[in-house]
Amino acid sequence: MTVQTLIKQAQQSGLVIIPRREYDELLDLKKSIPTFKPTKAELKAIARGEREFVQGKFKSWDEFKNELERHHRKSRSKRA
Repeated sequence: MTVQTLIKQAQQSGLVIIPRREYDELLDLKKSIPTFKPTKAELKAIARGEREFVQGKFKSWDEFKNELERHHRKSRSKRA
């Protein structure tokens, strides 16, 4: 019964159970990924972007891509 209880608790709480070797590999991978601490200006820009996103002030990928394509076509000069 103990195993069934642990499995139910794990499923309910979102607990993930993996072998120790895989856990150690995950920790090693985490150490190899560089991290950085954002500056105050970067945090401010992130917050502004999140607010704008919530307000719906963003473009879809297709809109953005089309705008870039139009700009690219317009700025190219024809050669004789």
